Amino acid sequence: MEKKKQLQKSLPWFLLVLILFFICFAMDDALAAETPPMGPGIQIPAPTETGSLSCTIDGDNIIIQGTVAGDRSDPAYYDNYLYLFQLDSHEDGIGDRTDYTAWINRGDPVSFVLPLGFGTEEDRLFSSFVLAVFDGTSYHAISNLAYISNPEAIALNRNPYQEPFSKKGLTLDGDMLSDAMALGVANISVSMTFEQLLGEGIDFTYKGKTYHFNKETIESFDENVSACTRNNINVTAVLVNGWNDAVPALMPSGIQRVGGANYYMFNASTKEGAETLEAIVSFLALRYSGMDGTKGKISNWIIGNEINNQVWNYAGPKDITTYVQEFIKGFRICYTAIKSVNSNDHIFFSTDFYWKETNPTLLNYAARDVIDLFAQMSREGGDMDWGLAYHPYPDPMTEPEFWDDGEVGENGICRVTDSVDSYIVNFKNLHVLTDYFKRQELLKKDGGIRHIILSEQGFSSQSPERGDVEQIQAAALAYAYYIADSNPYIDSFLLHRQVDNVSETNINIAVGLWRCDMSTPGVVNATGKKKAWEVYRDIDKKKSLETVRFAKGIIGIGKWSDVIPGFKWKAYE
Repeated sequence: MEKKKQLQKSLPWFLLVLILFFICFAMDDALAAETPPMGPGIQIPAPTETGSLSCTIDGDNIIIQGTVAGDRSDPAYYDNYLYLFQLDSHEDGIGDRTDYTAWINRGDPVSFVLPLGFGTEEDRLFSSFVLAVFDGTSYHAISNLAYISNPEAIALNRNPYQEPFSKKGLTLDGDMLSDAMALGVANISVSMTFEQLLGEGIDFTYKGKTYHFNKETIESFDENVSACTRNNINVTAVLVNGWNDAVPALMPSGIQRVGGANYYMFNASTKEGAETLEAIVSFLALRYSGMDGTKGKISNWIIGNEINNQVWNYAGPKDITTYVQEFIKGFRICYTAIKSVNSNDHIFFSTDFYWKETNPTLLNYAARDVIDLFAQMSREGGDMDWGLAYHPYPDPMTEPEFWDDGEVGENGICRVTDSVDSYIVNFKNLHVLTDYFKRQELLKKDGGIRHIILSEQGFSSQSPERGDVEQIQAAALAYAYYIADSNPYIDSFLLHRQVDNVSETNINIAVGLWRCDMSTPGVVNATGKKKAWEVYRDIDKKKSLETVRFAKGIIGIGKWSDVIPGFKWKAYE
C-alpha cells in the first residue's frame, strides 16, 4: 500500500518530464526549419558533388539558380543540406568562413531569392555566390563563383547604342580636337590614366567613403567628350592604371614599381582595392552617361592596354591562368559598374598583334590564349557581353608595308600567315582574327559575334634604312582602312597617332598624321601635315578612290577589289 501511495505521488513529476521532452523535441524541429543542424565536427571525406550556378537581377531581387550533379544521397556527406555563400568582389573562395547566406535541403531545387539591396549597406551588385557542402568541420565549395550577369537590368541610362556614321577614328592628341573634326572622324579614343584622374577639386561619395578627383583633368575630359557628343562622334575611353604612390590600394598586391612597366593591372584582390576600382569607374560611368546633357557621352570602354604583354599591364610573373583570373576580376568590376549605369555601352579588353606567341613567358602571353581563357572564365562566372580591342600593327612597326609581312623572314620563318596558328595577325591576315571569333566558344549569349574594334594601329613615315617614306605611309593607311571598312565584323578603326611622338620617332616609329617638333619631347607640338592626313580625311567617302589612286602603284595592284574581299567601294572602281 505504501509503494502504491509513493507511485501516485511521483506520477505528476513523470508526466511533467514527458511533457518537457516533447516540448524540447518540437522546439528542435522548429529550430531545424531555421538553421541546419550542426554536427560534432567529425572530419570525413569531402563530397564529390559538383554544381553550377547562375545569378541574375529580377526587379529588386537577385535570382540564383543552378544544378548539382553527382550522387546526392552519398553517405560520405555529413548532413543533408546545401549552403549558399555570398563573397565580396575581391574574394576568390570560402576559405574558413562559416557565415553562409542561405541553405536548402539536398533534395530541393537549387534556387534562391535574395534582395539586391542596391544603394544600401547590403548592396549585392558586385558580389559573387557559391554553393557549398559541410563535412562536419568546414565548408567546401562545389560550384562556380556566380556573378550577376545582367547588371544592365538596373541601368539609369537605357538609350540605345549610337552607331557611328563611319568606322574612321583617331586617338586624340592634346588639344587637337578641331583637327580631328576637320578630318571628319566618327570615333575618338581618349586615355584615362587613374593616377591623373585622382587628385583634388571634385568629390564623389561611394559606399560611405569620399573619393577625390583632379578638377583640372576631369574638366578637360568634360570639354572634349561633350564636344565630341555634340558633333555625333563616338568616344572610346581607355582605362589604364599608372603607378600611384598616393593610392597604393590600386596597385597589385605585393608589387613594387618596376622599370619598363608603363601601366599596372588594376588591383581587385583586396577589399580596399576592389572598392576603390568600383568607385572610380562608377564615377566615370555616371559622369559620362550623357544624362545631364553637359559632360557628354562615352559609349565604348577599353579596360587595360595590350594585356597579353605585362609591359602594359604589370602584375608580376604569373602563369597565364592565374594572370587572366586576376585580370578578369578587375574587368568584371569595371563591367558591372558601367553596365549598371549605361545598359548599352560596349566594353572591351585589349591585346597586341602577337596572336600565337611561340615563346611565352610568365610576363607575356599569346593574344589568342588570353582571349580563349578570358572567354572561358567569363562563361563560368556569368557571361559578360565583352568585346576585343585589337592592335594590328605592321611587322616590324618601323616599316609601313604590311602587305609584304607574309614573306619569309629571318631564319626562314614566316611570322604572318593565313593560318589560325600564325605568330602575328595584322592587316595582312586580319580575317584570321574575325574568323576565329565565329567559333562557338567565343559567341555571345545570343549567338552573335562579339564586338571587335581596331583601337590602335599606325604606319611609320620614317624607315630605318630608307628615311622618309611618307607616300608609302599614306598608301598603307588607305589599304588598311579599306580592309577594315570592308570587314563586317570590325566596328571601328582608331588610327594611332594624330601627331608623331618624339621618343617613338627617334626609333623610326613616326606614325602620326602630323610631323612633330622634335625639340619639345613630352609636349605635343604639331609642325606640318603629311600626305596621310589628306588620305585619311577622304578615306570613308567615295571620292577617296581618286585621292588614293597613287597608292595602287606603290602596293602593286590594279584594283582594290582584287585584294580586298567584299570591297565596299567596288561599284565605283
